[in-house]
Amino acid sequence: MRKIVLTLAVVLLAAPVWADVEIKLADLGDGVIEISYDATGETELVRAFALNIVVTDGNITDINDYSVGDNNGGYGIFPGSFAGNISVNPTTGMVDNWVGNPSPYTPVAPPGYPDGGDIPGPAITIEMGSLYEDPGNAPGQTGVLCTVTVEVEGPAPRLCVTGNAIRGNVVLEDASEATLTPAEVCIDLGEPDCFDSLHPKYDEWVSVGKPDCWCYKYQCYGDADGIRNGNFIVGYSRVREQDLNVLVNGWKQEGYVDPATHPWICGDFDRTLNGNFIVGYARIREQDLNILIANWKSDAGIPLANPGCGGDIDLTTP
Repeated sequence: MRKIVLTLAVVLLAAPVWADVEIKLADLGDGVIEISYDATGETELVRAFALNIVVTDGNITDINDYSVGDNNGGYGIFPGSFAGNISVNPTTGMVDNWVGNPSPYTPVAPPGYPDGGDIPGPAITIEMGSLYEDPGNAPGQTGVLCTVTVEVEGPAPRLCVTGNAIRGNVVLEDASEATLTPAEVCIDLGEPDCFDSLHPKYDEWVSVGKPDCWCYKYQCYGDADGIRNGNFIVGYSRVREQDLNVLVNGWKQEGYVDPATHPWICGDFDRTLNGNFIVGYARIREQDLNILIANWKSDAGIPLANPGCGGDIDLTTP
């Protein structure tokens, strides 16, 4: 194993001239996000990466799947983790051990460093470099840097990666600095909402358990089941007996519901808790019945483009 010159690793995280390298993110499931790179547009290989990883509405709980050490075709040199995390033979100058004691040798910059982070936490910086003697052990033009595990803790979880400027961003073999394209790459975590978060009834949707049916394209016009029912004899229409049955089952029901066990919430066509302290409040009252009657057995009055309903799910259209 070749001798390690610490100053070399430090120089690698510095820069001038510009080129393009792409960072890619992939959701592997179970909260695991893969971070990879693509430098196929460059004549030079990448020598070092310094990347900020930030999670909104969540925390990074683990980092895995990274190379460790030199001469292995990967980025296993972690400048921020050298001290106290490798043992060098005082006689030969060779690295005896890449795994630190007591802390592990990882790409994560220590918390006390500028832009450093900690796991678990919402933000970390990783520092990764390559070191090799045989060109056959050089990293490829594409590859996986690592995976991070994220624990979601909020309504809009998102992971973003950018270059870390004070550590040189991304540096090529000739010591020139690469440009990340795009400068920031992000991935949404978890299932995206089907209901537009900018819609004026978004908070109402959340308050009743985020029912999928409110995302049906014509639900706010009385289409509780999202289906254009009927047949070639009686004709087809969005609002028929099936939708009336949903409304009847929920007549004058109120409060938070579990959409899975209370499908009548689909009959709340105006998405409003109506009533007063005398008659009481309910999700489904005369206002919703009036909407259903206005569109009964007819597609008339239901626009093809309909910003009022908040979703765009059309289950079937005969």
